[in-house]
Amino acid sequence: MLKFFRKIRKGLVEERKISNYALYAIGEIVLVVIGILIALAIDNANEQHNKREKEQVYLIGLKKEFETSQIKLKELISVNKRSYKDSKTIIGFMQDPEDLPNEEELSNLFYNAFAFDISFNPNNSLLQEMINSGSLKDLSNPQLRVLLTNWISNLEDITKQEAMLDQERNQIINMFRTNEYSIKTIYDLTGVSGDLGLSVGKERLSNLTILKSTEFENNMLMFILTSITTETMHYSPLMQGMDEILATINSEIRE
Repeated sequence: MLKFFRKIRKGLVEERKISNYALYAIGEIVLVVIGILIALAIDNANEQHNKREKEQVYLIGLKKEFETSQIKLKELISVNKRSYKDSKTIIGFMQDPEDLPNEEELSNLFYNAFAFDISFNPNNSLLQEMINSGSLKDLSNPQLRVLLTNWISNLEDITKQEAMLDQERNQIINMFRTNEYSIKTIYDLTGVSGDLGLSVGKERLSNLTILKSTEFENNMLMFILTSITTETMHYSPLMQGMDEILATINSEIRE
């Protein structure tokens, strides 16, 4: 097309038709501008396409991470629930001295209540990478960006709550590190000694007397309160938040 205009222009110049030459010169400029605009539009379309494809990769990765984190949280809620339920059972025995458990039953209650740390460890590697690299802005849905940012803040609050719960648990466990009570008895009667390759003792120090301790009862009550608060005020809202994040992610993923 440009060759055609140049040929006409040459002929016009030779014929000294200046006005017509100017008209065709303008037409040539217009064609060049149109060509540039078309090229820019194509580049922009390609860039937008690449951004959308990149966003889809992020969305699929985030979906996998949050689905895995949700499974972890469900299991953690179950462990925490068993922990405070068995703790409440122990408190119940303390309220009725005429109906005490045997040593093996009490050992199993102690083990289920205090043997497991309560700590949420979500899969956040991709999300952290996106935040550190500034790629969170590549997500086109502003609501999703807000939800993901709030998610990080909520995790920080939960870490503090779990530290409080761990402190209350240690208060109770430390009572068994004295000469009055026996961790070995709990290990023997719950099968932990065998799992650790330890010999089972023939004589055991009873832990039943701890049910008469006011200090133990106070520590137990604080532990139960902190455990239930961790579930109701932190884990349950976090689970709801994950449901919302996953629903939003799913709405943005192309089929």
